[in-house]
Amino acid sequence: MKSQEAPVITGYALVCVVLFILLTVTGFQSEAIVRAGFIPARFGADVIAPPGTMVPAFLTPLTSALLHGGWLHLIFNMVMLLFIGRQLEGPLGGRAMVVLLIAGAYAGALAQWFADPQSVVPMIGASGAISALVAVFALIFSRSQTSALGPIPAHWVRAIWLAAAWIGLQLMLGFAGGGGFGAVAIWAHVGGFLAGLFLARPLLRWRFGAR
Repeated sequence: MKSQEAPVITGYALVCVVLFILLTVTGFQSEAIVRAGFIPARFGADVIAPPGTMVPAFLTPLTSALLHGGWLHLIFNMVMLLFIGRQLEGPLGGRAMVVLLIAGAYAGALAQWFADPQSVVPMIGASGAISALVAVFALIFSRSQTSALGPIPAHWVRAIWLAAAWIGLQLMLGFAGGGGFGAVAIWAHVGGFLAGLFLARPLLRWRFGAR
């Protein structure tokens, strides 16, 4: 698929890459992570913000999805984003991609907040948004053969397996980078994935009508 056939996904990937390079070259990477990353504790009543300009807290689920902590983090996320996102944007359309990416980012941030609302560690990365795409791909477009598991339909089993594989790979990257389990925002992945599962069918109806 050509880039003009998937402008939303391609554009999002380009913004992430260009922003990462600019912040790395200028030395503002750490500063940007603190000021634009999603910090759960910022939504509490007694938070003391560091001096300087901070991105409004309600926008940080979006700004954090543009930031990455290192080359390995960036490359892995961009490969997943482009591989899955470009396959989805053709049939679903650009508007659906925008909805999925935003919903995944906010759902991932919300899940991370529920998991640890007092955390002052910035969460960054496109993983929540990408997890929403992974869920839609697994639920609707994947053609791999999966058997039902008791009362769980085959397509849901396929989605669960892909979610487990996605989170497992992220964990492996976390350990490979020396950060261990805490380096990966597991609940952000889960939240983004759930958002994709819930939005898959409505987005199909929005795109193709009730059929």
